[in-house]
Amino acid sequence: MFKYYHMDFTFQKHKELLMALHKQDYAFKSFHQYVLEKDHLKHPFIMLRHDVEKHYAHALKFAEIQHDLGIVGTYFFRILPQCFRPEIVSQIAQLGHEVGYHYDDLSVCKGDYKKAIVRFTKNLNTLRSLAPVKTICMDGSPLSKYDNKDLWQAGKYAYADFDLLGEPYFDVDFDKVLYLTDTGRRWDGWKTSVRDKVPQQEDWIKQGYDFHSSDDIIAFLKQEKKSPREKNISIMLTFHPQRWTTGGLPWIKEWVWQNTKNQIKALI
Repeated sequence: MFKYYHMDFTFQKHKELLMALHKQDYAFKSFHQYVLEKDHLKHPFIMLRHDVEKHYAHALKFAEIQHDLGIVGTYFFRILPQCFRPEIVSQIAQLGHEVGYHYDDLSVCKGDYKKAIVRFTKNLNTLRSLAPVKTICMDGSPLSKYDNKDLWQAGKYAYADFDLLGEPYFDVDFDKVLYLTDTGRRWDGWKTSVRDKVPQQEDWIKQGYDFHSSDDIIAFLKQEKKSPREKNISIMLTFHPQRWTTGGLPWIKEWVWQNTKNQIKALI
């Protein structure tokens, strides 16, 4: 089992997954592009979403791999003082990728909406000083009782008022877009996730789109008769770059830490 996992969640495996998707002749779109074009899209596409919470250097490695392959992605940055690397945000934007805000304000402010919107505004402006920002995506904050999406659902505020065009959990049609996320450091971890899930995932499983490892996805893509591309199915993949490493000791540390977190989330 250990050897099996060792092959996954490395930068090399990320590249292999991207190449398998590329061979399917998919168009790659940023989330911003999708929001602008979704009413007119006729061909299947891939959206690469990245939730960057720490280890910004890992996100930069992802961005460089994708840039070398001619692929664009969307990088949502959470702003934690001990982890924030503005120079890397700028570098990723310069590579042609979209920058967005990975907001956690309601959970950090413990449900205080006024404090949360002030913090949201400050962090959004910080990112906008580095790159154009037109989209946002909530942080799941599994240990908090507050759902960051409620900042908009409570009717107090609207993200459109901040010149923002979209939030994936509100603005992606998951009836048409297959959602795959590496939450829990596995591709079926959403089953025990607190918030990184959408209702349609159960329906997609019934159609055979249920994967545990990156190799499972790659193998499935090679089956021409079952290929999502041939069935006109678009895909959004969510990556947490801090979970992907070069291997060795960093890989082992992340593997141990993530398995501990998974047990805690299962209890929650």
